Amino acid sequence: MPNQNGNMYGLTILSPIIDDPKIKISHDTALRMYLQDMHRHAGSPFTKVSGTHFCRLVVMDDVVFVGNPAKEEHLKSKYLVFTSNFYGGLDAYLEEMARKIPEVVEAIWSHCIGYTGADPKAFAAYMKKCQIETTFYFAAVNDQTVEQTLTALQAKVEFAAFIEENQGKSPAELQREFAAFWERMQKLPPPLAGLKELKKSRAAGA
Repeated sequence: MPNQNGNMYGLTILSPIIDDPKIKISHDTALRMYLQDMHRHAGSPFTKVSGTHFCRLVVMDDVVFVGNPAKEEHLKSKYLVFTSNFYGGLDAYLEEMARKIPEVVEAIWSHCIGYTGADPKAFAAYMKKCQIETTFYFAAVNDQTVEQTLTALQAKVEFAAFIEENQGKSPAELQREFAAFWERMQKLPPPLAGLKELKKSRAAGA
C-alpha cells in the first residue's frame, strides 16, 4: 500500500520555492541558510512532533532525466523536499507540526509558493496539495511508536552491557545480578528522541 506500512506513514512533500528576482537574497538561498543552521539529532525541532522517527529537508534545484532516449528536461522551479517517516495519521501529524513548532514551519515554508500560514488545518491542507505518493514504502519498524522503539533499542544496549560485565559468574550470581538488572531496567525513563547514539545508562549500573 503506498505511503503506509502498518502504523507507519512515509510522507513525501515537494513544495515549489518562490522565485523573486527583485530580492537581494533569493528564497532558495535563505532557505538553505536556515536549514544549514538548524539543530539536528536531539536538538532538532522535529523531536517535538510526536511520532517522528526521522525526517529530512532538502532544497532541490533540478533533476536529471534518466529515461531513454536521453533528452534535456528541467523543473519549472526549485523545490523544497520534505520527507518524514512517522507513526500515526497524516492529518494529525501535519497539524501537530503547526501547533508544536509554528515558528519553524513559518521560517521554512514561507519561502514556498502557496503557503498560507501556520494555522494547523490550513497548513495540513497545503502540505497535502504538495504531497506525492511514496511508492514501495517499507518501514523497518511498522507497529511501534518512537518511544517504544527507543525503549527496545535501549534495552538491547543495556542487556549487551550486562552480558559483557557478568562473564564467568556462577549461575547463582547471574541470577542475583539479573534480578537487580531487571529491577533497574523497569525504572529507566524512555531515551530522548533524536540521540545520535544510545549508550548504557548510569541508572543501569554504568
